[in-house]
Amino acid sequence: MGKRNYIIYCDESEQRGRYFSNFFGGVLIRAGDREEIERRLNDKKEELNLFNELKWQRVTEQYLDKYIEFISLYFDFIKTGRIKTRIMFTHNVYVPVGLSKAQIENEYFHLYYQFIKHAFGLKYCNPNGIDRIYLTLMLDQIPDKKEKSDRFKDFLANLPNTNDMVGTNISIPRHQIVDIDSRKHTLLQGLDIILGSMVGKLNEKFSEKPLEQRRRGKRTIAKEKLYKCINREIRSIYPNFNVGATTGQPNGLTDRWNHSYRHWKFVPASHEYDSSAGKKKASRKPTN
Repeated sequence: MGKRNYIIYCDESEQRGRYFSNFFGGVLIRAGDREEIERRLNDKKEELNLFNELKWQRVTEQYLDKYIEFISLYFDFIKTGRIKTRIMFTHNVYVPVGLSKAQIENEYFHLYYQFIKHAFGLKYCNPNGIDRIYLTLMLDQIPDKKEKSDRFKDFLANLPNTNDMVGTNISIPRHQIVDIDSRKHTLLQGLDIILGSMVGKLNEKFSEKPLEQRRRGKRTIAKEKLYKCINREIRSIYPNFNVGATTGQPNGLTDRWNHSYRHWKFVPASHEYDSSAGKKKASRKPTN
């Protein structure tokens, strides 16, 4: 029986957007790859004279080319499968129904839990349970009270014991579920850039103009250019990739684990459809 150690870094973004909400992102790596990947990403930052934390919100015209070069290296690791990347979001047209007050209050944690449990296809990472799998969860600082955060981590530690995970031979030690500071983790900074670009695209932020201005701001234009670069990188892996839909699985459910990059549009099991929360028909085009 072999032993495999993985690390999952997680981040979250816009909880309520114009068309899409509840954005979560994560990257999964082998623990043994962490030092080399972080070193090479940090070396690239130093080469580009990027000494502060990289963030989507800091993208400007002046730094655009440097961000593009950094994210190109990041995608080199994605293309080789050394960084598995997952993005999840909800579509505002699907309105959950039948939720209790407690479920509504804990929606953030419920969705976060679903993301970690299902987005990477952990259920399919260890066919027949022949290896021992150990997961470390590195969560960008959770914006809530410590009591709720600790309870959430308890649920995550128990995730391998849920009915549909039995037999996977996965362990998530409670002490290996930690809050981290993104300033100290370049892997998380790259994820923030990708996640932010998807928020921008899906919620049409690239078409926004400053108040009483006829033209878009330079920063908005720079962000759109960076998004297009990211989209090209994704489409070099999966041609015709649709960022606004759940990624297909042509080879079956195991693609949820095997794919190096995937999106998941989470749709509540019980919901009503609110067409007014979607984009106007005139603006509906294939999502690039």
